[in-house]
Amino acid sequence: MDNDEIIRQSQAVCAALSAEDDGLKREVLSHAGNRWSLGIVHTLGVAGRLRHAEIARRMNGVTQRMLTRSLRQLERDGLVLRHDYAEVPPRVEYELSALGRGLLAQMIPLWMWVVDNAEGFRAARQRYDARRAIELKHAFRASEHRPPTD
Repeated sequence: MDNDEIIRQSQAVCAALSAEDDGLKREVLSHAGNRWSLGIVHTLGVAGRLRHAEIARRMNGVTQRMLTRSLRQLERDGLVLRHDYAEVPPRVEYELSALGRGLLAQMIPLWMWVVDNAEGFRAARQRYDARRAIELKHAFRASEHRPPTD
């Protein structure tokens, strides 16, 4: 499938969404762009059912608050299942739902694309940064030669 066909299909799908579906789409897609949501989906996809503390240990840098918030959002959207065993001390475990496994499977081609194009991204960033540095240098020099505005 070429890029033009992909764009036509994308437009058709977006046109078919109701206003309610469009909002839902944006909310659910926010997981795909969220570092912590994707990390949780990946962690649970690789490790299976885990407790909150074990997820936190496997996800470098996540705070307890952010992990709890992300798990709740993922659970609300049906991507993560929460198992509360109603025991003392409390025992709660999380695992991916079928929807969550589907999201993980759909993210793999995107991740592969990023890996395959990483060198192109690095080169583009270097070109941009070099161009931006020259622009800033010229702007600074131009500001030095302006007469004072008293």
